[in-house]
Amino acid sequence: MTVRTRLAPSPTGYLHIGNLRTALYNYLLARKFHGQFILRIEDTDQARFVDGAIESLLKTFTTIGLDHDEGPYLEEGNIVQKGDYGPYIQSERLELYRKYADQLVRDGKAYYCFCSKERIEEVRKQQEIAKLQPKYDRHCLTLSTQEVQAKLDGGEPFVIRMKIPEGETVFTDAIRGSISINHAEIDDQVIMKSDGFPTYHLAVVVDDHLMNISHIIRGEEWLSSVPKHILLYNYFGWEIPIFAHLPLILNQDRSKLSKRQGDVAVEDYLAKGYLPEALINFIALLGFNPKGDQEIYPLQELIDSFELSKVNKSGAVFDHQKLDWMNGQYIKQLTNEELVIRCKTFLEKAEMEIDTVLFEKICFVEKDRLTRLDEIVDHCHFYLTPSKYETDLLIWKKADKQDALSQLQQISLFIEELKENIFDSLELIESSIKRYIEERDFQNGNVLWPLRVALSGKSSSPSPFELMWIFGKKHSLDRIQEAIIKLTL
Repeated sequence: MTVRTRLAPSPTGYLHIGNLRTALYNYLLARKFHGQFILRIEDTDQARFVDGAIESLLKTFTTIGLDHDEGPYLEEGNIVQKGDYGPYIQSERLELYRKYADQLVRDGKAYYCFCSKERIEEVRKQQEIAKLQPKYDRHCLTLSTQEVQAKLDGGEPFVIRMKIPEGETVFTDAIRGSISINHAEIDDQVIMKSDGFPTYHLAVVVDDHLMNISHIIRGEEWLSSVPKHILLYNYFGWEIPIFAHLPLILNQDRSKLSKRQGDVAVEDYLAKGYLPEALINFIALLGFNPKGDQEIYPLQELIDSFELSKVNKSGAVFDHQKLDWMNGQYIKQLTNEELVIRCKTFLEKAEMEIDTVLFEKICFVEKDRLTRLDEIVDHCHFYLTPSKYETDLLIWKKADKQDALSQLQQISLFIEELKENIFDSLELIESSIKRYIEERDFQNGNVLWPLRVALSGKSSSPSPFELMWIFGKKHSLDRIQEAIIKLTL
């Protein structure tokens, strides 16, 4: 069997974290079996359509690095569609859906419904009062052929509903095993709306069949819809694909992930400086982990190890601290050149101008301290503007003010004697200062603590060697002199 999977998002604004995981699992399965991963836009709900959402989705896909084999693409700002089964935007396939809806009506598997919204609402109210399951009461199913034709000829608005038979649907979910749903729980679903657009249920079945989709991997919220879809497959005499319904992604309090408790859009995480490769790794492990003792997975390893049977049934908690840690690990893996290129974007957003050589040094030193790339902006402020600090911060533990002053005065004289080329090398600076301490039999803390605070103005910062390498000889001496003045006041 050729594995063909798909992501079919609605263009409603942004790519949700949950949709990214759905896309990723579809992608991993397709790539593992050398199949195809298809992108299809489900825009039949025109009331929720957001202008520019398709373009935004395609840009995010490109940034994340999930390449699809068929569907819409962005080329020079324009949407183009590639593949033999398109168009891949549902609003461009309306005649196709209408053909299949009409076939169901002819076969007695669906029927016209002329009920007004007001009547539907009144029926639902009465059902609620009687504590009955809210469902369509099949009023229009009792209409004669002549009555139906008269209403059609009179131009009355209508929808088309599928006719749900008695019985139950039993199916196997690749993640959850055998599932049985009684048809008594299922409404006669609208499959064609009065505006000529199909509902999700008809369109998704028609598209998945015609596009030869072998595996339908989607969120668990669609689990209750499977019987409707299987009935449609059976009505048309089509082969039923493999279903797999993913568990929810949860907040820390185990509520459903929502914007009320933090970001849920992939674009928001990218804008904050989370690396695409880190997001992919983190999202992949929300419900799936090939090995219990491993956290960092290259994409190819995720592909090779992916199995639907290994996906958990229970919801996965979105742990922001773990994401920060993982993103930091991926930042550490970047070359210095890659880090500078990626960080420049955030510098430009902040409209901050920094000398190129200085910025490259800052990125090198701060690399292991970053959890997100956008943090580089605040880190740069620290190097450009001296921090205000209390004099007592310069004093090392059991030492006193006089010792701190003496240490800074002496090392200032030593630094003045160092050759300029020493400051071109972090290693030479460190070896020179350490040799200075050893030759004078000083304690490291008594020398390095006041020196680092004088350079940084902070209790926690990069080492004095790194700071001197970034600042250079003159700027380092200026900051040390400012500290000396503080201690003499």
